[in-house]
Amino acid sequence: MLTHRSTFRMLAVASFVSAGWRAAGAQAAPSFPGVEEALGRKGAAQPGEVLKFSFPRSDLSVSADGVALKPAFALGSWAAFRQIGKGESMAMGDLVLTEDEVGPVMKALQAGGIEQTAVHNHVLHETPRVMYMHFSAHGDAAKIAQTLRAALSASKTPMEAPGAPAAASATDLDTAGIARELGIAGKLNGVVYQVSVPRRERITDMGHEVPPSMGVATAINFQPTGGGKAAVTGDFVMRASEVNRVIRALQAHGITPTALHSHMLMEEPRLFFMHFWANDDAVTLAKGFRAALNETASKLGT
Repeated sequence: MLTHRSTFRMLAVASFVSAGWRAAGAQAAPSFPGVEEALGRKGAAQPGEVLKFSFPRSDLSVSADGVALKPAFALGSWAAFRQIGKGESMAMGDLVLTEDEVGPVMKALQAGGIEQTAVHNHVLHETPRVMYMHFSAHGDAAKIAQTLRAALSASKTPMEAPGAPAAASATDLDTAGIARELGIAGKLNGVVYQVSVPRRERITDMGHEVPPSMGVATAINFQPTGGGKAAVTGDFVMRASEVNRVIRALQAHGITPTALHSHMLMEEPRLFFMHFWANDDAVTLAKGFRAALNETASKLGT
């Protein structure tokens, strides 16, 4: 049983981590001439001198196990850019596509030199079927962005600049309780509570550092489903030795792994990504995620 002192300590840690994330996220955006113009929207500065672009699939109406998926929950395409040398950048991302969009988008990416690093599912039993295409590129950032824009145009991804984000709302979701059980705080994106947990190691791809904000942090998303419950999805980032320990920890808490695969090709150390699904009491699920996170080399409070 938690004492008042231990509860206070966990909340203090969560608040500190959240404040640190906000401070880091408030940094000046790195400059990538021509990228915002090519993509038709502003990027968001992220820790690690990363500029990230979001392409929510607001055109899709996807349900999984009776839950209508919000774009911020599981239908958000994104691309992140980081400078790695004079006139050279690296870009990584993940595109949410319908099955009939996979071929045309892949062809357009390949034509412009953007490589695919994975194509697979993230969830199960969704209608319509959705696929996720991970990609990587090195070179001139503006040219990469132009190729990405052409590829997205081969899909029905909305390309007009998105409107103002929905007001954050924690209605019917105990975000303080979730943060307490996890030992780290997240942030609200509309009604979806998003938690990002970085790993302790320095991760590289082709010798270049890949910050957590470029997709190598464990992501846990909570979408409220009523009565204090939430649907949860996201992905655990793991070393090979952690994979089956995490599977057992998730299953022991009623959370179903839905996919296990790679997202990159040349990363060091070698990483695996495990997606998951559950729909239950949000704070109870957070306890299960903490048990699974304890089986990984993650940066968490005590």
